[in-house]
Amino acid sequence: MNLRVVLVEPLYEGNVGSVARAMKNFGFRELVLVNPCKIEDYASAMASHARDVLQMARSFASLPEALAGADLVVGTTGKRLDEAQHHLRLHLRVPCFTPAELAKKLAGKEGTVALLLGREDCGLNSEELALCDMLVSIPTSSSYPVMNLSHCAAVLFYELSQIEDADDRKVEMASGESLALLQEKTRSLLAEVSYPLHKVEFTLLMLRRILGRAELTQREARTLLGLIKRIRWKIGKDGDENQASLDENEMQEECSS
Repeated sequence: MNLRVVLVEPLYEGNVGSVARAMKNFGFRELVLVNPCKIEDYASAMASHARDVLQMARSFASLPEALAGADLVVGTTGKRLDEAQHHLRLHLRVPCFTPAELAKKLAGKEGTVALLLGREDCGLNSEELALCDMLVSIPTSSSYPVMNLSHCAAVLFYELSQIEDADDRKVEMASGESLALLQEKTRSLLAEVSYPLHKVEFTLLMLRRILGRAELTQREARTLLGLIKRIRWKIGKDGDENQASLDENEMQEECSS
C-alpha cells in the first residue's frame, strides 16, 4: 500500500513541516498540498531531518487534481454524527473508523490510498467529505476533542505504519478509475429508471461509502460494471445483446473463480 498524505488548504507552515516530520518518523514520503499557505523557512525548521519530504511535496490548486490516481480516498473528521448539523449528517452517516480499525481494513491491500487532512480551523467541508470513500476519526476526550493537525497526523501514521507487509496476502484494490466508472454508470442507470432527482446525489454518496467499506478488488469492480451493463442493455439503453452476453459470461467466470 502506498500512502499519499493530502493536506487541504493548511493555514500554518509550521504544521506542514511538522506533518512532514511525522511522515518520515513512520516511513511515509508522499506529501501533497492543496492551496497551501506559503512554505518557507519555518516549515523547513519544523520538518527538521524530514526536509526532503517537504521539498518533494507537490502542490495543486484543487482537491480532485490532488486525488488523481488514488484508488481509495480516506477523509479525517473530528465531527461526531450526533453533534453535526443536518447537512453534515448526510456525509457522516456511515461508521467513522478509528485509526486502528482503518489499519485493519487496509491490511493486505495493494494500491494508493489518499489520506485527507483538513484545515486547522474547520477541517474538511461537506463537499470534500463527499469525495471520500471512507472516514476516520480519532476518539478524543469530549472535554477537549480538537487535536493539532500534526498530532492528529502522527496518531494516524503510527497506526498505519503497523500494517504488516505480507506479499502472499496482498489483494489488488479496485482502481480509482474503475470506481469512478461505477459511479458514472450508476448515475446513468438511475436516470434511465427515472430515479427521483432529489435523491440521486445522496444515493451515489451512499454507494461510494458502501463500496469503500467493502474494499472492492479490481475483479469485483469489473463484475459490478458487467452487471450494470447487462441491466442497461435489458432496459434497452446500452449496447447490443451480443456485447451484453459477453460481459455476462465474463462476470460469471469471475464469480466462479
